[in-house]
Parts: sequence; structure tokens; C-alpha cells
Amino acid sequence: MTFADKIIHFNTHIEFHGTLPGGIRMMNPYRESETALAASTAFYRKYYDDRNPRHLILGINPGRFGSGTTGVSFTDPKRLAGKCGIPFPGPVTHEPSSEFIYDMIDAYGGPEQFYHGFYIHSVCPLGLTIKGLNGKETNYNYYDSKELQNALMPFILDNIHQLISMGFETDVCFCFGTGKNESFLRKLNAQHGFFGSIVALEHPRFIMQYKSKSKQDYIAKYLEAFSSVRKEP
Repeated sequence: MTFADKIIHFNTHIEFHGTLPGGIRMMNPYRESETALAASTAFYRKYYDDRNPRHLILGINPGRFGSGTTGVSFTDPKRLAGKCGIPFPGPVTHEPSSEFIYDMIDAYGGPEQFYHGFYIHSVCPLGLTIKGLNGKETNYNYYDSKELQNALMPFILDNIHQLISMGFETDVCFCFGTGKNESFLRKLNAQHGFFGSIVALEHPRFIMQYKSKSKQDYIAKYLEAFSSVRKEP
């Protein structure tokens, strides 16, 4: 099986069997949206239909307007169509984290070169939302409450075990987020020995929201980190 086969199988079979705290909903674009399933399948067939070794990059959990819409991590509809050449028939939404990632990917050499060596995923593979007092849903993170984190722990552990079983490299794992995501992943790794080391990078959302004037400096930092394990096509 190619990585595309394994990733698509994972996506189409992923299911959470636990109980979430009140007011929190889990998003599963592969079951809730035929558009996301078709778009993500086309993406993985295009960039992962081989057996080349790759390194993992783990974010937090999918957001509504990026992979919650397309089924592809840090890839909003605008970037999926414009940068990856994969049509998206739904609303062409914009997500700042995706903008940063694809600016970085362009600097790396383009999607084919980048995805040849890396697979972006998340500690929690499905997105989460919480409903506010006004009834509006907003993105939520797996670590935003201890109760939620505990409820998700078996799901998160199974997610990482399945990623490793696909054949991704385990000498180094890259982490998006230098705060709670890094702290959680390092603690988990100390307990289970998933990876030889973890390299944390500032989260794209943090960069775009608070450090956008220094975006090129952060892109350079990403490229320097990834260069240590870079594999040429």
C-alpha cells in the first residue's frame, strides 16, 4: 500500500467512540462532507501515492475553515485550488494558518517537494467546536479543558499509534505550537517513546495573528528546521 492508500483508509475509518463534555462538538469532514472526502482523496492521490519515507508534523486539531472544510491539514479551499491545482466546488474560504503554510511551502520549493518529505497531521485528528452563549460555534482545542483532554486521550494515543504504523519516520517529529501543544506532546512522548526527538515551531495561527510583520523570519525558521531531515525527490 502507498501512503495515499493508508491515509485515505485512516480518514474514511476514523471514529471517536468516547463522550465529549457538554457543548463541545467533534467535526468529521470525511463523513459529514462528500466534497471534503473527494477533495482530500484527490490531494493524497496526487502527493502521497508512493512509499517514500516522510516525517510527521503534528498540529493541534483541525479548524473549521481549513482541514475542517477540505479534509487536508492546514489547507483551505483557496490554497487547495490555487496552490495544489485540486478543484473545490464548495465555498472558497480563507484561513490565515493555511496562508502561512503555503507561503512557507512555496519558499521550500513547492507542494510536490514539500509533501515528498513531510505529512502534516494533528495530535487530535478531528476538529472540535464549542457553542457560545450566543449559540455560535467557534474552534476549540483538545487541551482547552482537562475534562476534554482526558476524554480524548485514548483517541489521541490511537491516532499516534496508527500514524507510526503507517511507516512514517520516528527519529524526529515536528510540532506546530510552542506552548500547550508542545508541552502535551513532549509529555506524551516521554511516557510512550513515540519519537526520538520533537522539534517545536511557533504555530502558524500565532504567527499570523500576533507576528505577521515577522512572517518571513518565521518562514526562514521553519525551513532551517525542515532542512535537517530534507529528502530530495
